[in-house]
Amino acid sequence: MAPARNGAGGNEPPPATGTVAVVAHRRKSMAGGLPALRRALADASVDPLWYEVDKSKRAPKQVRAALDAGADLFFVWGGDGMVQRCIDALAGTNATIAILPAGTANLLASNLGIPKDIEQAVDVGLHGIRRRIDTGVINDEHFAVMAGAGFDALMLRAAPRRVKDRIGRLAYVWTGAKNLDVKPVRMRVDVDGDTWFDGRASCVLVGNVGKIIAGITAFDDARPDDGVLDIGVVTAEGAWEWARTLLHTAFGRARKSPFVRITTGRSIDVRLRKPMPYELDGGDRPKRKRLRIAVAPLSITVAVPDGPT
Repeated sequence: MAPARNGAGGNEPPPATGTVAVVAHRRKSMAGGLPALRRALADASVDPLWYEVDKSKRAPKQVRAALDAGADLFFVWGGDGMVQRCIDALAGTNATIAILPAGTANLLASNLGIPKDIEQAVDVGLHGIRRRIDTGVINDEHFAVMAGAGFDALMLRAAPRRVKDRIGRLAYVWTGAKNLDVKPVRMRVDVDGDTWFDGRASCVLVGNVGKIIAGITAFDDARPDDGVLDIGVVTAEGAWEWARTLLHTAFGRARKSPFVRITTGRSIDVRLRKPMPYELDGGDRPKRKRLRIAVAPLSITVAVPDGPT
């Protein structure tokens, strides 16, 4: 039986601003770029610690340096991969992340209602509600949006950076079309200690929020503060079955697809017949035959707009 969603998350008003840090991926941008961010913070009388990286995997070192310097509010400039790296470094601390959605998909920001506008996002970071949300942990690494193996990981891995930078979300559609002939693999998925799925599947996806790639809602009941993760397995094979599956998903009816199974759980153990790449929050990771995933309830604080999200 799937565990009940407890909706245990809580919102808090913003505390008085302490030490602010900016951790920015200098290759990512939105209107005005980093100079506009500097101006927006200066207009708000904020003089932050400033760190820039050229690859998201270098962000955790800068986050730790900022923590050592006393930072308790982190403006993170970049996409989901950058945000994930920073969340991994900050999970379990009392620091707050304020997302500046300068990436391609910006799925966590979209799910939380954070605007893709520098001045508005800065205002949310400084004055927005502090919302504690869950993270998932896969192979000892925290994620806030999703993790998975199979079709979605191959699709993300196949999208060249230059293509993503040029055409954004359409890059995922383009690479997805190229991977429709991927053959399902044998996998077993245990949820909370019981075998839930044992068979051939094209994709296994674990979500902490509802909207995934290209803004499609895969898990219509998902909440990032309910203490559980949503798990989906897709058995579609070939263009026709995938087209039917994606059509159901696009209209918010993924559960009605004959090629989709969905449940919720607190711990997930995925065993694959052969090693496959996996992804988390849009970033690809090396091949594995086993994925151990668990929820870390209310483990990170994010600044969000004052209103329903």
